[in-house]
Amino acid sequence: MPLILPGNVGSATADAGFNIDNSCRFDDDAKLTRTFGSGGSVVKWTWSSWFKVSYIGGNEQVFFSSFTDTSNFSYIKINGNNKLEFRAKTSGSTILRYTLTRRFRDPSAFMHLVVALDTTDGTAGDRIKIWINGVRETVFDASTAPAEDAVTLMNSAAAHAIGYAGDGTDYFQGYMSQVCFVDNVQYDADQFGEFDSDSGIWKPIDVSGLTFGATSFFLDFADSGDLGDDESGEGNDWTEVNIAATDSATDTPTNNFATINPLVPSQGGFTPGSATYTEGNTLFTTANASSSYSRANSTFLLTAGKWYTEIKYVNAGSIYGLIGITGSNATTTAAYLGVYAYDYAWYGNGGPSEDGNFYNNNGIVRTLGSGTVNNDILGMAIDLDNNTIQYYRNNTAVGSANAIAAPSATDFGGYVVSASEWSNSTNAVFNFNFGNPPYANSSSAADGNGFGAFEYAPPSGFLAICTKNLSKVNS
Repeated sequence: MPLILPGNVGSATADAGFNIDNSCRFDDDAKLTRTFGSGGSVVKWTWSSWFKVSYIGGNEQVFFSSFTDTSNFSYIKINGNNKLEFRAKTSGSTILRYTLTRRFRDPSAFMHLVVALDTTDGTAGDRIKIWINGVRETVFDASTAPAEDAVTLMNSAAAHAIGYAGDGTDYFQGYMSQVCFVDNVQYDADQFGEFDSDSGIWKPIDVSGLTFGATSFFLDFADSGDLGDDESGEGNDWTEVNIAATDSATDTPTNNFATINPLVPSQGGFTPGSATYTEGNTLFTTANASSSYSRANSTFLLTAGKWYTEIKYVNAGSIYGLIGITGSNATTTAAYLGVYAYDYAWYGNGGPSEDGNFYNNNGIVRTLGSGTVNNDILGMAIDLDNNTIQYYRNNTAVGSANAIAAPSATDFGGYVVSASEWSNSTNAVFNFNFGNPPYANSSSAADGNGFGAFEYAPPSGFLAICTKNLSKVNS
């Protein structure tokens, strides 16, 4: 099982210092659009954004673009080979193209990107500068520098988009946070972030004091009712397309939440790829196939502490729906949840002998006596200090707490959250809420540290699965 991460990997988690409170979740055909009237500088500008990708594979992941037609465009994206690319064409001719050699395939952590243009620079190698996490990139598969004073479509009066290429097909899938575009300045990365003096991790700084030009914008995504609101002071608001209030997320570079791990194979017994991950890897849709199964596992590895998560289960009429945890080293193509020694699963719905039972090591451990129906909120209180898991259905305890093996005894030395469906006659949907829900809930109840937005208040002492909580528990 690849990529299950402990602790605070990939995020600045210290309570002291600057914090980012919000991000925007992009998915499917979601985008922000704007046309800049007469435009700004087409020879000098800077793009900066924090991002966490959720799709790993063949689709292009577009951060920022300006598009007239297939012969005239500019874009910043992660291409189908998972490599960052900045490219511009005019009248069908490529005027610049930079493709990084490194690949971007980590769906568990935020990264920071700066692309800075100044085609007036007399040094060709400095006309395009790209930084990832504060380090300037110097190794490229392709590096076609623009001619001196070359003009790109970006920052012109043409149509622009965030999260979309303009070609009708390529979108961004994941999270963007603290998105900045600065007109007529080629900034270095240190205007947007800094290295933590203790950890060495690149972390965000406050950018509100930057000098923004006429077509500049700063999107902090704090207003869920207006996610395109520009905070630069220049009034360059963006139009939301297929973006809802629920896409205002609290999953950010300074408090990174667990999601589903798309690098783990999700299904067995049928064609790979038929199960899907959407909504920033918080919504798992199984494949419609009899005598087969789908499984989804979360990212962060839990080794100690008390943790709470909720799963909204849709299409529960299909058989063998399971939620729980796993510490097994078997890949998910091997079997559904509950088969292995360190699999612990509640059959929320199933056949006559399985419904409402607690499973481990391919057998019934005990009868919990409660099944599920469509749209139930299924809670899990995972206590790795006392080695138990307690289930809830719509805030009502399902039996008493169930014993589990100590995290140190498992193959991983800990657990990840898991859910699966077996022999489903319809596409079942698991909405995972690790504290950053993909759906609206009625209460937005936080944990005792003030993190998370749950339908029901977590039991006392149980926490949302996010890096600020992980850093506290693991310190």
